[in-house]
Amino acid sequence: MLFYKTDEEIEHIRRSCHFVCKTIAYVGSLIKPGVSGKFLDDAAETFILDQNGKPAFKGYRGFPNTLTVSINEQVVHGIPTDREVNDGDVVTIDCGIEFEGFFGDAAYTFAVGDVKPEIMKLLTITNRSLYRGIEFAISGKRLGDVSFAIQDYCERANNFGVVRELVGHGIGRSMHEEPDVPNYGRRGQGLLLREGLVIAIEPMVNFGKKDIRQLSDGWTIYTKDGKPAAHYEHTVAVRRDKADILSDHIYIEEAIKKNVELREIK
Repeated sequence: MLFYKTDEEIEHIRRSCHFVCKTIAYVGSLIKPGVSGKFLDDAAETFILDQNGKPAFKGYRGFPNTLTVSINEQVVHGIPTDREVNDGDVVTIDCGIEFEGFFGDAAYTFAVGDVKPEIMKLLTITNRSLYRGIEFAISGKRLGDVSFAIQDYCERANNFGVVRELVGHGIGRSMHEEPDVPNYGRRGQGLLLREGLVIAIEPMVNFGKKDIRQLSDGWTIYTKDGKPAAHYEHTVAVRRDKADILSDHIYIEEAIKKNVELREIK
């Protein structure tokens, strides 16, 4: 069943999404060599609870943590552990929060220290593909238009591998609602988009081939060839002329800039 949101409901979701992005920005400010995923997860949970939010991932279908922390070859759903971040790693933080009865969701991949240029290109292309998909999240387009824009930019134009088994989703009063939002597809195919539909668009892109596997923990997804992956996510409301991005990565990007400036001062 599809749930189309009112303007008031969309504003509630926007507040939840901004809460998510502020949390990711805070966590991102803590990422450095030697820091563990568990440390980041504990910090995020404290941050959320202190501001009367509820971690949406913790307990969801048995997931044990507040964040998913996915490092290098881990694509998504990484369970935070004592594994430490190293210089040259890429770290994806995915976070969901329930706030005032509505859910927010966003994700961002951080570059830690001296990351290889070809891996930085993966991050850049994946991030750009997210916005290319968002351009088609308008009334009258079809879901396949969003999906095709992402896939075409990542695969045909840049020769990276778009994951097939994992997709975006609807969101609102529940963390995951219909419809599924694939990152691959055909133009002009799929659900006809209408105003008020709120979806999480989240390209998951591998440096090498698209194939993935799952760890024995039942959650962590990693690239079959062991090469790095990137993942960016926005929650978006479908509108008539231009998609309304409800999450805001500016909080995150400002935190990254501040960290860079502090390192340069030192």
